[in-house]
Amino acid sequence: MASKFSPGDIVQLKSGGPAMTVSKVNDSMGSQTYTCEWFKGASNERAVFQEDTLKEYVAPSTS
Repeated sequence: MASKFSPGDIVQLKSGGPAMTVSKVNDSMGSQTYTCEWFKGASNERAVFQEDTLKEYVAPSTS
């Protein structure tokens, strides 16, 4: 199965939240998960998310 995202892509949870960088694509028994990293203040956070919970990050418009 082809991955929807690649390492280095900027993603966001479909429900909202911070912009996150995909650091690793995990293929476990045909199910895609992604290890993502982001900053919360000065702290570097990391978690694994299912593909169907993520979307491509779109920066808010400044207009």
